[in-house]
Amino acid sequence: MADKLPDVPGGPHLRTVAMPRDSNAGGDIFGGWTLSQMDLAGGTFAAERAGGRVATVAIEAMRFLRPVGVGDEVSCYCSLEEAGETSLTVKIETWARGRGRGKAPEKVTQGVFTFVALGEDGRPRKIPTENTETSGGG
Repeated sequence: MADKLPDVPGGPHLRTVAMPRDSNAGGDIFGGWTLSQMDLAGGTFAAERAGGRVATVAIEAMRFLRPVGVGDEVSCYCSLEEAGETSLTVKIETWARGRGRGKAPEKVTQGVFTFVALGEDGRPRKIPTENTETSGGG
């Protein structure tokens, strides 16, 4: 692919290895597994910026670009798209490096996730503006 790794300070927000238990009958990793990794990465990213608990409220523009194979190293990169009063929209790109050493990473999925900040009562709460001023990359 012509894509290059995203320019995100600090590197990926999640890195893991796709295991055989996460594969379908065709030998590819389930799309749902990849989606859950993205949600974990995005939720951690959003919680840091929101200063506490968040919940996923929407997933938009989700694209699966190529299959992930068993043994691939999978990395999720997050960047802040938009910050509202109680919500954050996060762009998440997932990249995979094949099992063979020296293979270049390829973008395998991308999506835009929206998270809402939650208070102790489980209701939406305001996000401190100083936490949302830096996007964490691009």
